[in-house]
Amino acid sequence: MESIGVFCGSYVGSRVEYSQAARRLGEELVRRGVQLVYGAGSIGLMGILADQVLELGGRVVGVIPAHLSTQEVLHERVSKLHVTGSLLERKLLMMELSDGFIALPGGIGTLDELFEVYTWAQLGQHNKPIGLLNPCNYFGPLQELINHSIREGFTRTDFRQLLTVESNPDVLIDRMIAK
Repeated sequence: MESIGVFCGSYVGSRVEYSQAARRLGEELVRRGVQLVYGAGSIGLMGILADQVLELGGRVVGVIPAHLSTQEVLHERVSKLHVTGSLLERKLLMMELSDGFIALPGGIGTLDELFEVYTWAQLGQHNKPIGLLNPCNYFGPLQELINHSIREGFTRTDFRQLLTVESNPDVLIDRMIAK
């Protein structure tokens, strides 16, 4: 994997472990020589992750819709910046630029991006690995919702395997590569 698209919050969340996870993921990406593709923000977990990668000499590609680039959230130091016309165009470009995807804790926007690539994988539009970096079992309720959807007959059992869930970034990436 040469580049990983990361979806994560524009807030830091209520636990220090979320910020620690973003930093550890950044360290692991740089250690492996993997380029970060992300939403180009300078705030929240997005900013922490990008700052960590940049401080360690890694490459960061930001993808941001034009309407967000003017709201003082744009990270000024990314290695390469793409400004898109819409959020949909942002997701499409991130999909194109990434060899795999990882979601860190985040809000509705993070979940939207995650479910977009998850849905595309279910529909056979890509076969890129999708990981959830799961500090403090943040994604536990989401996993239970997916299991509930399977039990209730709305999701095929094999779709659960499209998500790799780990709390350790190096183990997560290793498992994603092995898929």
